[in-house]
Amino acid sequence: MEWSAELSSGLLQAAPDAILVLDDSRIVLANDRAGQMYGWPGTELVGQSVDVLLTEESKALVPERQHLIESARPGSIGTIVTTARRRDGTEFPVESSTTIVETPQGRFAVAVIRDVSDRDQAALEHDRLRAEAHRHRAERLESLGQLAGGIAHDFNNMLGVILNYASFVIEEAESPTPDLKAIAADASQVVRAGTRGTDLTHQLLAFARRDVVRPAPLDLNQVIDGLCETLRETLGERITLIVRPGTDLPPVNWDPGRAEQMLTSLTTNARDAMPEGGNLVIDTWRLGDQVRLRVCDSGEGMPADVRERAFDPFFTTKPKGEATGLGLATVYGIVTQAGGEVSLASEPGLGTTVTVLLPAGEEAVPEKRDEAPAATGGNGETLLVVDDEAGLRDVAGRILSGAGYEVISADGGSQALELAARHAGEIDLLVSDVVMPGMLGKELAERLVDVRPSTRVLYMSGYAQPILASQGNLDPGVVLLEKPFTADDLLTAVRKRLDG
Repeated sequence: MEWSAELSSGLLQAAPDAILVLDDSRIVLANDRAGQMYGWPGTELVGQSVDVLLTEESKALVPERQHLIESARPGSIGTIVTTARRRDGTEFPVESSTTIVETPQGRFAVAVIRDVSDRDQAALEHDRLRAEAHRHRAERLESLGQLAGGIAHDFNNMLGVILNYASFVIEEAESPTPDLKAIAADASQVVRAGTRGTDLTHQLLAFARRDVVRPAPLDLNQVIDGLCETLRETLGERITLIVRPGTDLPPVNWDPGRAEQMLTSLTTNARDAMPEGGNLVIDTWRLGDQVRLRVCDSGEGMPADVRERAFDPFFTTKPKGEATGLGLATVYGIVTQAGGEVSLASEPGLGTTVTVLLPAGEEAVPEKRDEAPAATGGNGETLLVVDDEAGLRDVAGRILSGAGYEVISADGGSQALELAARHAGEIDLLVSDVVMPGMLGKELAERLVDVRPSTRVLYMSGYAQPILASQGNLDPGVVLLEKPFTADDLLTAVRKRLDG
């Protein structure tokens, strides 16, 4: 599934240690930390033999480790302390933990490596640091286990709904007298479960700061007002929502979707902290050149040890499998990505207050205008649709062909360039996935536009890091349709790109 690759990449980059994923002895994935530690750009490490990172000492351990990797069941095969070699030939001590992972693509070894050069050589300090390393390693494994358990729980629920309701649709459609209303009702359950999966994926990408942000001047009071009905539904009848908007509030430069995601997440946390009911107060205020947003609940509150770890990724006080521990960690990522600060105050029995401070923006909030519905139909324009995922490629082609476009489909950059070279007419628009094996969408677009300057480009992806500028913003001139998308999303984006 495409989300899993995107998720894996986001989590690897968020990790504090160097991580290498090995297929036999070949490096197939490396995070940025690995490149920094070994003195190699991460992209240059991928595809090389792990031997380029080994010293004579560590090479002597390879046969035994290789035997363990080939014979061990999935799981950890232990930790070793040895030495490693940087690109410039210098050697340094490392601590390496290896885990065997079985995937649909095969069996891989995942190595987590920590540079231990700065450890004190004195015996007592050495023992203390080793004990600390063991504790941190256990915490990391527990954190990853919590994440995996939470995600597996949520996605298994969603997949269970999708598989069973899809079966109901097929059964009803194949019956002698199909009930169209029953089919539509069952299909809506499939869509609802898929939407939940989309929301979880975006939450994970927001936490890893690998999602796309589209900042714009916002009036926080307007955002809260527009979200009140949804927040009240989230809270239920036993909790009262009280909104206290500040006067003369300056705008903030923020992505409206991220602002709503943060408020929804904080509201959900507050609801869970008030099982017997209570009050949730949301207020805004101007503090000099900052805008303050506070979310206060009258719930159970947090003891000091929980309060100190509240923003830690994967940390949760809920039973295993019931939460991923990403709620407040995602809030932290959203706020800091916007250049703001977030803090939390809480006492047992007195509730919790989360305070967000954002820099005031200089641009005015644009007035809302009643716009006519965007056109979505095609007029025979030729579109080159490129995606390495056959199912998604077929879906996009079916939607676009049905709307009156001529569609050329390709499974990757090389095939797309070959088909374009053989096509005699115009190619009005390239609709390309961003992350593809062999050739990224950005390279494909550059090469195609170089020979066909009139061709416009629309990217589609759920993980757009290769075309993002700093702070998660899109590079100038780049237009992106985020996956997963609906037929209306795709048709509207295509039409706007062609007309704009």
